Amino acid sequence: MTAPVFASERPVLRLKPKANARAIRRGAPWVFENELVMDRRSRKIAPGTIATLEDNEHTPLGTVAVNPNSKIVARMLDRELVDIDQTWLETKIAKALALRERLYDAPFYRLIHAESDGLPGVIVDRFGDTLVVQPNAAWADALIEVMADALVNVTGAANVLKNSGGRGRALEGLDDQDVVLRGSAPEAPVPVQMNGATYMADLTGGQKTGLFYDQRENHAFAARLAQGANVVDVFSHVGGFALASLAGGAASALSVDGSAPALALAEEGASQMGASGRFETRQGDAFATLEALAEEGKKFEVVICDPPAFAPNKPALDKGLRAYERVARLAAPLVAEDGYLVLCSCSHAADLNAFTGACLRGIGRAGRWATLIHTGAAGPDHPLLPQLAESGYLKALFFRL
Repeated sequence: MTAPVFASERPVLRLKPKANARAIRRGAPWVFENELVMDRRSRKIAPGTIATLEDNEHTPLGTVAVNPNSKIVARMLDRELVDIDQTWLETKIAKALALRERLYDAPFYRLIHAESDGLPGVIVDRFGDTLVVQPNAAWADALIEVMADALVNVTGAANVLKNSGGRGRALEGLDDQDVVLRGSAPEAPVPVQMNGATYMADLTGGQKTGLFYDQRENHAFAARLAQGANVVDVFSHVGGFALASLAGGAASALSVDGSAPALALAEEGASQMGASGRFETRQGDAFATLEALAEEGKKFEVVICDPPAFAPNKPALDKGLRAYERVARLAAPLVAEDGYLVLCSCSHAADLNAFTGACLRGIGRAGRWATLIHTGAAGPDHPLLPQLAESGYLKALFFRL
């Protein structure tokens, strides 16, 4: 177990003269290598070390977590020079918990949304008495035992699981080993109630932490459109939009996904809702299935596509936008006249304008005419940090065709 790091014992990182200290003072959470004086001593700082950040005139800017091996060398933890210990962690977690308890009646939500909750690189999703933590930054990995104690003390949760599947861990030079930190892992999928639907969350073998909470509000809006409608949900995972649509009164819903285990969980959720008779699944490649449905002459009043991040970073942006355009082009012919097409992106590199443009190009290439009736984002348990565009990654566009 790594001991807490106290302010009087830590190294110092200093900004270069031309670095934008004003941006950091105004809330920018990341400091990159080209902004820092990276001398031999700085490069030898161990990943995960807590340090003091100063401007080029030696004025302290705050407390940072350091990883010289990452593109993000320093992550802002606090604007003051503070001890990063269990008490500090509990204060941050308590602030985050207070927001979620105001928003939600049941303990099923994203508890910690990284930089937006003042814990950079840290994701915590709550499933009742079980918390699933993704420590995607070296500092959080080094202090994971202290963090587990803080989480239990603040939330009263019985179980804390470490999920090491986050993409950011590889960029930080961290391992991919999952660990039970406190209590035990649930032996069966956990039922989660959202928008009247029941989702089965596999906390140990599923994608990410087991369930995507970020689409909650978008599921609810889609369910309003789906009343009495036939719905197809492509890239459905464990039933996402499909089960929410059934809860909202859809006549039928078809879930399409490449993962048989995910579709099995969707079927179990539909069964627990008493909606099995209106629910079907189809396993296969999403693009091939969209083409096959068109060849079969299928039409749906609501077509929803919620793919993985096709543009997870700037180098992948052009290729990702072409993929989003292709999704729109293949999905649009399936939409009945005056029906609805919902297209989503969780790629932070593709901003709203770029994503919207790709979708409209695809719809146009399919020979359809669209109006945009609603633009959705992640729910309030995924708060957006205005100084960090990446925290506002999710876009959901609702078109009428």
